[in-house]
Amino acid sequence: MTFVNWLWTLVPIALWMGFWLWAVNWKKVWPVLGEGAWAPCVLLMLIIALVWSRLVEQPCTCLGIVTVPNFWWQLGEVLGLACLALFSGWLQSVLHYTPIEVAVEPPADHGHAHDHGHGHEHAADHGHHPDHGHH
Repeated sequence: MTFVNWLWTLVPIALWMGFWLWAVNWKKVWPVLGEGAWAPCVLLMLIIALVWSRLVEQPCTCLGIVTVPNFWWQLGEVLGLACLALFSGWLQSVLHYTPIEVAVEPPADHGHAHDHGHGHEHAADHGHHPDHGHH
């Protein structure tokens, strides 16, 4: 295998591992998986392998020793990626690393400080109620 082929193989795996290691907070994921989220994940992996086996309907001779039938090699690769993600979670705990939390949702505005594009005194002139239905 040439160096370029190794890169084409290792770079996506390194990106996959990097995502699961540095972008996912496994301190929050482990309890959720333990409460039952593992079941939909397993179902999703089976569906991915099944769809992939219909898109690429051929056995795999990539091991060089034995030919792996269709669906089974796709399932093996999907399981391999899942194992790499779980390994990243374990590694994150060994390294005592927790990713920085990034707020996705805007902060809750409990007051009425936001602007609707017109002043409330203008809204009162046209019979609008000043709170615009916000509670």
